Amino acid sequence: MGMEPEAQRRKTFTGNVEHEARCDAGARSPLRIRPLQCMEIVGGSERVDAAFSAPGVDVFLRSRPHGGEHSGGDVHYVSLCGRGCVSRLLVADVSGHGEEVAAIAHRLRRLMRKTIGTPDQRKLARALNREFNSARGEGRIVTAIIATYFAPTDQLILCNAGHPPPLWWSAQTERWSLLRADAHEVQSQGVGPRNLPFGVIEPTEYVQFAVRLTPDDLVVVFTDGVTEARLPEGGRLGQEGLLRLVERVDPRAPERFLDALEEQLDQLGAHPPEDDDATLLLLHHNAADPPEQTLLDRIRVTARMLGLGG
Repeated sequence: MGMEPEAQRRKTFTGNVEHEARCDAGARSPLRIRPLQCMEIVGGSERVDAAFSAPGVDVFLRSRPHGGEHSGGDVHYVSLCGRGCVSRLLVADVSGHGEEVAAIAHRLRRLMRKTIGTPDQRKLARALNREFNSARGEGRIVTAIIATYFAPTDQLILCNAGHPPPLWWSAQTERWSLLRADAHEVQSQGVGPRNLPFGVIEPTEYVQFAVRLTPDDLVVVFTDGVTEARLPEGGRLGQEGLLRLVERVDPRAPERFLDALEEQLDQLGAHPPEDDDATLLLLHHNAADPPEQTLLDRIRVTARMLGLGG
């Protein structure tokens, strides 16, 4: 997939301005898109409907635990490194629900912090697998998508641990597709089991692959609470059914995308499982360049890395 020359990239990220997403007349109030600060991690296992921006990407996140609970078994994190170049997304589906998952969410956050500035996320995946294998007595199996956006090259690097593959809208080809490792060049080392859910087998090799995004590309990450939605005629929505639904949504309005997708689900009569959570994360590639850091910015980032700042 081609890449536009650097001179054609549209803007530079401004990390200190909170703004509202555009919203069509008659739609619900727009989300306020909050810029992430360097060395910041946001997320957890709680119910959320929020939007964030980082150099090159906007992230729209919606997670709804089953039964109207405050927290559930879907865990979601978004982070930004100290230089504003590495943005990381993690969406995980943990076996279990409710407050019992809070400790697991804390472990995920701690491990994300350790690798916050590293584009290669295989180390994080292996650490997560070791963590959950060591706690095997808890009976936890975790599927996850780890995605890292590297702003200097517009690359999105993905590692899939037994999770449903994300959906990718290519603004260049104007087509949706599944983001699978078998369709892209894979970075791998060694042999043995690959990309199993965390907590199944130790050691497991985790491979990653990269795609180069062009301006206005979209990536949709979801948990199986979405694809296992029941249909009126019986059966489940499935990945192919979700793919058909996103094809009906206008990709040129990312700020309205999740609302429009849920409207499509409602019109189809698809009902989420009563015993599962549902999470949708939309990444919009705005192609903004990372800002140049001043000396004061670098001092603040260093302080945060040392735990001396907020």
